[in-house]
Amino acid sequence: MPPESTETSVVDSTATSFRIQKERTQFLGLTWDECIQWFFGGNALVAVIILGLITFFLFREGSSFFGQNRDNITIYRLAGLEYVDLGRQQEKDHAALSRYLADVRLRTHQYYTVQVGLPAKEASARLKEFDLYAERFARASASIREQLSELSELATDIKARHLENQNLAEKRRQLLAAGKKDEAAAVEILPIDFPVEVAVITSTLPAYAEASASFSKSLEELVAAPPALPDPELSARLGRFQELTRAFIASFPETLASMQSWDATVPVPLSQSFSAFIFGRQWLTASFWQDWYGAMPLIAGSMLVSLIALVLAVPLGVGAAIYVNQLASPVEQRVIKPAIEFISAIPSVVLGFFGIAVLGEFLRIASGWSFLSWVPGFPFAERLNALTAGCLLGLIAVPTIFTLAEDAINNVPRAFKEASYALGASRLQTIIRIIVPASLSGIVSAILLGLGRVIGETMVVLLCAGNRIAIPDFTAGLGVVTQPVHTMTGIIAQEMGEVEPGGIHYRALFVVGLLLFFIALILNYFAQKIVRKYKVSIG
Repeated sequence: MPPESTETSVVDSTATSFRIQKERTQFLGLTWDECIQWFFGGNALVAVIILGLITFFLFREGSSFFGQNRDNITIYRLAGLEYVDLGRQQEKDHAALSRYLADVRLRTHQYYTVQVGLPAKEASARLKEFDLYAERFARASASIREQLSELSELATDIKARHLENQNLAEKRRQLLAAGKKDEAAAVEILPIDFPVEVAVITSTLPAYAEASASFSKSLEELVAAPPALPDPELSARLGRFQELTRAFIASFPETLASMQSWDATVPVPLSQSFSAFIFGRQWLTASFWQDWYGAMPLIAGSMLVSLIALVLAVPLGVGAAIYVNQLASPVEQRVIKPAIEFISAIPSVVLGFFGIAVLGEFLRIASGWSFLSWVPGFPFAERLNALTAGCLLGLIAVPTIFTLAEDAINNVPRAFKEASYALGASRLQTIIRIIVPASLSGIVSAILLGLGRVIGETMVVLLCAGNRIAIPDFTAGLGVVTQPVHTMTGIIAQEMGEVEPGGIHYRALFVVGLLLFFIALILNYFAQKIVRKYKVSIG
């Protein structure tokens, strides 16, 4: 066969193949380019669908919480528990003052044993007068404690009967749904007349006012004659105790006025249910008295741990990115970059075990070293606290911040660097005054994404943060970092497996998840916005 005919047959064969391929594509109604475009564009569509499903699921499961929480607060008011709590707050404040007095006693005992050098038995003997004073102070609230005990029993009985009626109503509903009308009719529900029931509680106000007056008189006598202390600093602490006690006594008329004006029939608005969740200071479940779902301790714990993590991760991540990109040799780059990025491959549960077994114990022991006594919060006894969790979260955030910050530095036009050198600037001056400012938007975006990574972490904070549901005591200054905390992610992981589906506790955890979801979404939104602004300014 001549070469020309061979070449012609190859061309015909190729043309036939393309024609068949084109016909198949046209049979599907799309070109190959369109198929490829739809394939890769489908990833974005799937991401949007998944995001929508997550949002819908969170809203569906959590939307009923605020209505249920309003019912929860309503029965708290109708049963008279809110009224009793007005008086119980007095008892709690008195207990706090007793603890303050006990702290003064402990410091005085240490003064005798450490500074004076007395044996512990003799130091206790010298504190006999102080102990009698503290005992009298603790017994001063006996009159109102007795009143509050009786009122608490009445209020809890009303609430218990209301909950029993709810259970019976649910049982009747289930029997009717099953077609068992006779059995449903046999379920007897005794209605509760809340105004009449609560009137029995509020009718004791005159007796409570008399007991409060006796309580106030006893405290005034004690404040007027405090025991003598051997040291000016201790005397100053006791003087502060006297000031606090006088302020406590001055609050009695306001408490009685609140109890007198209290009205169980005032409806609970839905806004109160929302504010009780966002700004509530207690997360208290399965309580015999009253369940509270206040997210503020969880929000504060999450923010504190995240702040500690960023304080550690930002200098390390950004500093490493600047060094690797601008200063390190090729050999150093090949070693440092994989080492930092490998940290993100370590399972968080492994880091949590490391925090429990190694880091937490090391920090606790190190806090007792004498040359570190100047550090706020040192020494401390709790090895699992915000500091331990924050250090590990900082380690987790370093790879994210490092990688994104290095990309931002890499995107700075080379002409900026060359122009700086041409003007006679040194390498360090170029980095500080040209490279870092030009990449600052990208670095800030890296920090925000690192923060989102930290806030969403679960296992490390669950294992190492201490899981104490309380707002950290920020009056301790920087020492607040050594306190145990709980976080939003930790509470979901800890309690979700124990709750009844559909109950208020179940819904509350979903609202916490919704809050966490929106925080992460906002952080990512601002990070992406900064990235787009950065790209536009560079372009």
